Amino acid sequence: MRRAAAPLCDGGRTRKGPAGWWLALPLLGASPGLAAQDQPALDIPSPPADADLPATEPVIDDEEFDSSIPDLVAEDDPELDRPMESIAEFERRIAAEQGEIEDMLPLGDPTLADGDAVEAIADAPIRDAELVAPLPPLESFDVAPVEFAEAANDEETVEVAYSVSLTGLDEADRETDANLRDMFKDFSALRRGDGNAANIAQVAARLREDTTLVERILASEGWFAGSVETRIDRSDTREVTAVIEVAPGQRFSLGSITLDAGPVEPTDLLRDNFPLVIGEPIVATRVQAAEALLAFALPQNGYPFAELGQRDILLDRETGEGEYSLPVETGPRARFGAIRTTGKLAFDAAHIEVLKRFERGDLYDSRDIDDLRQALVATGLLSAVSVRPERSGEQAEDGTEYATILVEQTAGPPRSITASAGYGTGEGFRVEGSWSHRNLFPPEGALIASAVLGTEEQGASVTFRRSNAGKRDRTFQLTAEALHSNLDAYEAYTGRLAALISYDSTPIWQKPFTYAFGVQLIGTNEQDFDPATGGLVRQTFFIGGLTGQVGIDRTDSLLDPTRGFKATMLVEPEGSLDGGFTFYTRAQLDASAYLPASENLVLAGRVRIGTIQGIERFELAPSRRFYGGGGGSVRGFGYQELGPRAVLDNPRFDPTDPEETASPFLYRPIGGRSLVEAAAEVRYRFGDYGVVGFVDAGQVYEASTPDFSDIRFGVGVGARYYTNFGPLRVDFAIPLDKREGENSFALYIGIGQAF
Repeated sequence: MRRAAAPLCDGGRTRKGPAGWWLALPLLGASPGLAAQDQPALDIPSPPADADLPATEPVIDDEEFDSSIPDLVAEDDPELDRPMESIAEFERRIAAEQGEIEDMLPLGDPTLADGDAVEAIADAPIRDAELVAPLPPLESFDVAPVEFAEAANDEETVEVAYSVSLTGLDEADRETDANLRDMFKDFSALRRGDGNAANIAQVAARLREDTTLVERILASEGWFAGSVETRIDRSDTREVTAVIEVAPGQRFSLGSITLDAGPVEPTDLLRDNFPLVIGEPIVATRVQAAEALLAFALPQNGYPFAELGQRDILLDRETGEGEYSLPVETGPRARFGAIRTTGKLAFDAAHIEVLKRFERGDLYDSRDIDDLRQALVATGLLSAVSVRPERSGEQAEDGTEYATILVEQTAGPPRSITASAGYGTGEGFRVEGSWSHRNLFPPEGALIASAVLGTEEQGASVTFRRSNAGKRDRTFQLTAEALHSNLDAYEAYTGRLAALISYDSTPIWQKPFTYAFGVQLIGTNEQDFDPATGGLVRQTFFIGGLTGQVGIDRTDSLLDPTRGFKATMLVEPEGSLDGGFTFYTRAQLDASAYLPASENLVLAGRVRIGTIQGIERFELAPSRRFYGGGGGSVRGFGYQELGPRAVLDNPRFDPTDPEETASPFLYRPIGGRSLVEAAAEVRYRFGDYGVVGFVDAGQVYEASTPDFSDIRFGVGVGARYYTNFGPLRVDFAIPLDKREGENSFALYIGIGQAF
């Protein structure tokens, strides 16, 4: 229903005065019977001296006005030189013109213009002496002086305290799952004002805004016929009350549901994916969710070109029901067709064929399109990409239509430089940097050069990596590296060549099963402990071997799992060429499990078992032995500190110096052929923060099979800050039953949970 607009003025005769009054302005001209020169002057009082009148300025100055008047030249207009007519001539001309008007009167009756005060109207004479009476003088009128309103002073504005009273929603709240009162509090202008306003007008404005809000809230839950009454109660001298009284009225429900669409396959596709039912209340969120579900379901079931029209709900106020109708244009049923790509290409359509998970002729499913889009983003080679279907007009044998998949891509910068720096109590300072060209050998053939410079490690490497090598998520990698390590356990100069094919989880896709296999050649010169002499010797080792790994992951997150389990088995058959060929096998099993004890509490545990079979410990290169201790092992102990160790004389110890504080002995880890580790954590999260308590246990053994003796323990607490890419971790731990040469505590900082 439209409201008629009120007139803004009465024929141009009303205007708003400066003080807010509505004034009637008389029409210009002299009053009847009073010549202009006989009118007495009105005594209009001047405004008070202290009145705050608005300042006025001339529109244009006199000089500009004079210059804008054109010069009048007689030659241009002959009428300028013609003499003016006399008053007598003017009166005669006017009388003649008046006579012409009289001749035009109805029936030629001249009585309306004869000046007689008695006129015959409908044969009845009418006399009115006032028609010929003189006008009263202006001095006889009682004219009140004009009073100018003083301007409002902002300093005199008094702030108003107010409260809000909302009644009538309780009955509606009982009929719906939504809390209408809470919805009002979340969006109320009065609530946002915190009970303070500059003046009553501001309270009234907020009240009007909240009136509209309440009406919208009621309508969103099906109350279309409700009424809202508001007022401002000033009975309390300390504060006013903004009163909102609601009468929800009748709640409307769905009386009929009509989906106006052509035939689809299967025939119940539309109804099965449209959850609204007859008789349920007309709730806006339910209606929108049902339409969204239908819009998703159609492209997931072979209708990529489906479009939903504008809904129509016809309300019947007598029955309280609404007739819902929705036009649906399904378009043709389609199957996946060819792939076409345009734009600034990072790779061609043939490589996109490798990334997709569907085949030509498969029924169209928009989820496969979303998956392909994510795979394209995961390559890291595109700054912009879109994937959408387009009609081809090519018919399939079953009457469906092939849909061409159009990939629009924009290649991003292929080169990148990364750097990182850090410090660890067990590893000292460490700086790493790398340069990479991610598409030097298209498609997705990357060349990576990296270097590390640290207190205990220095080295460089070159890697060729082919991502999505012939198959989605499969990686082929060749690596050549040279590394110098100076650790407490050993010092080594190592060169390594390796080739690896892997199928791993990524930040976008966490895979339930993973694998890796490859080959490596190692040449290393290492300093080792000689048990025969009790000193240190250097040896050169040449090692060739295979690598195989399989994994299962049933957790809910890569970096912060809260439920499920995962396990990884690594097997490395190797051969040592030092003094002949010695074959041996390294194997390690890692497993962990996660149990949510409550919404914010997670119990986590892990175990690790390792063994080396077929070789004696001192025939094995020190870098290929097992070690324990550190942030990824048993916390509380230093890096590689746990396990068998040799006791050596400290060459820096001076027994003759009474102020010597250094230990007379050095404790050197010598590693072992088996290990066992376990850890348990209690993780509590509150918002973006968390705390962790943990106990770690483990030991490294000289034998190839762990005997579970002399298990060492470390305990500690940790803090977590949760980000979008995983938790930032800080752990502090101490070893129990600390022994000579061991650290008193250890601090670990990293990204992701400890396991």
